[in-house]
Amino acid sequence: MAYVASIHIYPIKALDGISVGQATILASGALKGDRSLAICDRKGEFVNTKRSSGVHFLRLSFDIKQRIAGLKIQNTEQEIFFHVDRERPEIEYWLSNYFGFPVTLIENLLTGFPDDTAAPGPSIISTATIAEVASWFPRVCVNEMRHRLRANIEIGDVPAFWEDQLFGAADEVVRFKIGPVIFEGINPGQPCILSTRNSAAKELYPNLKNVRTAKQNELMPEWAKKGHLNHFSRLIVNTRVPLQAAGKIVHLGDEVQILSVSKSLFNTIPD
Repeated sequence: MAYVASIHIYPIKALDGISVGQATILASGALKGDRSLAICDRKGEFVNTKRSSGVHFLRLSFDIKQRIAGLKIQNTEQEIFFHVDRERPEIEYWLSNYFGFPVTLIENLLTGFPDDTAAPGPSIISTATIAEVASWFPRVCVNEMRHRLRANIEIGDVPAFWEDQLFGAADEVVRFKIGPVIFEGINPGQPCILSTRNSAAKELYPNLKNVRTAKQNELMPEWAKKGHLNHFSRLIVNTRVPLQAAGKIVHLGDEVQILSVSKSLFNTIPD
């Protein structure tokens, strides 16, 4: 039986996630607390791994109830703690010194800052997919790959790439249910499997594209090759959630059931 094996939210966009036992759906479809904070430069652009290599080496811990963020530089001992509301100037000062340019910490508790604004629901992947892709690269562990892919919900008791069934053709949506919540699988997301540098081992992988292509030909099911997922840089599924799901909760252990495949009629999803 396909079920929710883990749930992760990412309190500050681009930084580390935290594992939670349950997550509440917001009116926007996002998970409460997920990417609700973001680091921006003076131009208002997000500071992420594509724009600053320093993101790779910045570790975050986060106490959701107390609203306290712990920041440390990877492979160092000192961790500095900040209350993200009462000590916003202090955390911005620390981050600005770390990155070497002025930054601000912005917040949106209603929608967060999703990677795909057209599909702001939780992103989904199977645990087996994470493990499979991690096995392609020397000294890359499952947790490192999980950090790279940054999906919200992991599905257990299914084979690798099972989640490819959760989206259809460009004009179709797949409706599926997780616990009490109905989702629409919209499209495959395109996270960074690995940057040119492994954040843990700091080792270069110049043949990353060749590895992806070879594994695609070797492992990908024929039905998946014919769909959106035509290369292995697209591994997670982006979703939308109907407004009437606001306030419902997804729990660890919830069963995952595929309901239907149809043309996109998002507003007609039943409660």
